Amino acid sequence: MKKIVVTGGAGFIGSALVRALVNAGEQSPSAIDVIDNLSSGRESNLQEVRDRVNLHRLDIRDGGAIASAIRGADVVYHLAAIPSVPRSIDEPLLSHEVNIDGTFQVFRAAAQGGVRRVVYAASSSAYGDSEVLPKVETMVPNPKSPYAAQKLMGEHYASVFHSCFGLETVSLRFFNVFGPRQDPSSPYSGVLSLFMKHLLAGTAPTIFGDGEQSRDFTYVEDVAGLCVKAAHAHGVAGKMYNAGNGGCYTLNFIWDLMQKMEGVKITPLFGPPREGDVRHSMADTRSAAAELQHAPRVSFEEGLRKTLAWYRTALAVA
Repeated sequence: MKKIVVTGGAGFIGSALVRALVNAGEQSPSAIDVIDNLSSGRESNLQEVRDRVNLHRLDIRDGGAIASAIRGADVVYHLAAIPSVPRSIDEPLLSHEVNIDGTFQVFRAAAQGGVRRVVYAASSSAYGDSEVLPKVETMVPNPKSPYAAQKLMGEHYASVFHSCFGLETVSLRFFNVFGPRQDPSSPYSGVLSLFMKHLLAGTAPTIFGDGEQSRDFTYVEDVAGLCVKAAHAHGVAGKMYNAGNGGCYTLNFIWDLMQKMEGVKITPLFGPPREGDVRHSMADTRSAAAELQHAPRVSFEEGLRKTLAWYRTALAVA
């Protein structure tokens, strides 16, 4: 059995990927190694598969520490990051150290450790605020926040480590990922997790801006599936692809839809637009479909229902 490493594997998206790998049979007592410092990830996210993975509580900024965990892997899925535009503005140094320095250390350890391929979690925020939709991979990037610039730099490192050191890399620009286990407890939490929390509590969420900003939301299991496809596709090393759903939904529309699902009527609050946020985002998925066989299976509304059901149980237990 070939060794697989997932950085950030105890996080929201990372743990979904680990579960997908285990369910696909890509595991043995020592086949999947998770690297996570548990600063935002939780060991409980791996509860169903905990006996089939090795959890290394390490920080990706520590190149010496992560080198042994990465050495000899067939695939490294690099998802560890501080994934927040607002936090990158509030704490630019910390997010730089994790998202740029940490990413360099992962690529370096992979190149020196004989890894075949690294799948890197890039970000759609690299596109910036272009009014052209959908966002196509050939567009010139225009990051508006430290986070966007950091994730774009990770793409450049992926390309350089491929061209200079022979490391196979594939970068996936994640759009807005949602689903079970997304933590709604932080002020930097994803908008849908916050919507879920307020919906079930019967309280009004705060929407920053007028609510007409739109996003391409993709269910977490579909993103995990695309990561696995990117690890095994042929002829794609050194390339970057959109990891979205091809949809476009405003926050006002989503809040109205969620209210109808729950049978309630709660008027949201509105705050000032957040610095660094883009107005509209939507993925062109043609390249990912053609070259990675990307085919999302969960529709947006179905994903909302699945996620709402999970939060109903999780928040009741908490």
